[in-house]
Amino acid sequence: MQEEVPVQQLKMIPKVDRVLEWEAVRKLLATYPRELVLRAVRSVLDKLRSGARAGGLDDSAFLEPAVCAAVAHELAQLSRPSLQRVINGSGIVIHTNLGRSILPEAARNALNTIAFSYSNLEFDLEAGVRGSRYSHVEALLCELTGAEAAIVVNNNAAAVLLSLSSMAAGREAVVSRGELVEIGGSFRIPEVMRLSGVTLREVGTTNRTHPRDYSSAANEQTAVFLKVHCSNFAVLGFTAEVTAQELVALGAAAGVPVLADMGSGNLIDLSGRLPVPEPTVQEFVRAGVDVITFSGDKLLGGPQAGIIVGKKPFIEAMKKHQLLRALRMDKLTLASLEATLALYRDEMVALKEVPTLRMLTATLPELTARAKKISAFLRRRTPQGISFKLSEGFSQAGGGTLPLLNLPSMLIEVAVEGLSPNDIESRLRKSEIPVIGRINKNAFLLDPRTLLDSDLSDLAAAISALAG
Repeated sequence: MQEEVPVQQLKMIPKVDRVLEWEAVRKLLATYPRELVLRAVRSVLDKLRSGARAGGLDDSAFLEPAVCAAVAHELAQLSRPSLQRVINGSGIVIHTNLGRSILPEAARNALNTIAFSYSNLEFDLEAGVRGSRYSHVEALLCELTGAEAAIVVNNNAAAVLLSLSSMAAGREAVVSRGELVEIGGSFRIPEVMRLSGVTLREVGTTNRTHPRDYSSAANEQTAVFLKVHCSNFAVLGFTAEVTAQELVALGAAAGVPVLADMGSGNLIDLSGRLPVPEPTVQEFVRAGVDVITFSGDKLLGGPQAGIIVGKKPFIEAMKKHQLLRALRMDKLTLASLEATLALYRDEMVALKEVPTLRMLTATLPELTARAKKISAFLRRRTPQGISFKLSEGFSQAGGGTLPLLNLPSMLIEVAVEGLSPNDIESRLRKSEIPVIGRINKNAFLLDPRTLLDSDLSDLAAAISALAG
């Protein structure tokens, strides 16, 4: 008898043409492209066929109302953009998988203006001739960092690649073994150096490198001393490294320029606001480093960008390098970067208006008050069977930034009757507006540090749906 069920249900599966004639599907054809509706219908029928063979479907699944509802759902899934908004309750501020830094409101205004109109991207309005897209942020970067010149490309890996290609192709770059980093996506400094046509010359050891190591390595083939800030890991214990100031002095004595990859890139002195020290770009400029590269979407809190600042002869050579065309930034990134950088003209404004800085520097009392406010809001907006309680924990910077930094936070534990923490995590992650939290000690947690006020109504709706 059980063997007859799959056969009977397989016979119940309607033909594609018949489904297309049903009234509910005809309405869908008036809204969606015909080929997309066909794709949805065929997908639903394929699922019914698989379900029938597995013997796990009720006969009602094969009737017109259920099939039409399934087609509508499939169409909604097919039409949903792949890149979509996510609610970040993980407490990881610069979350690489979630798009890293959130842009400030000033960038929204700039994007709205530039994205939907023509612009002077490469047009000098004063002279009436072709201009340079890099001029829109160069003066601002020089003003903020004290550098002589600046240029921007599409990310920091590109900035390192361009700098090495321009400064040292066909020659040697001397770098400490302890600074040969790998970041997410298997980006490795040694491999980028090879791609740029530069020969890597390692000095020192993993944990200790001294000034004499660089001096001994310098020869007629040495094109640059490279310093890489270890922004995504730390070496502790019996360690020694050559500072930027020391390396500049060594470079001056040997006639070798210094290139520093600062990774995260920081324009504000955060000592006193964060328990872990992080050098500023300005410090490296004042130290005399010839060329400095850093990211735009990490501590800076702007869009993905590779920013290069330094002494004019080196930057001007990069502007003429053929590789620049392949690495250049688009107008939308330039607009949002300029708007973000402008906030740094006033340190207090930047700390308030740049979301990354605001989140990183939020204090435990502030977060405790916020956690209580959010919990109360969620209790009012969610049904019985869902509970919230507060517990102390930590947030992280993320994005390969400040690896030793654990920021005290007050977390919100979400519990739902009949669901495990893993069930809650999975269902919220698959919500119409995905919610990303974390599980620790058998509890599903949300961190108010990375929750936005604009997230709360949608967060409450997603949590409420768990009760169903």
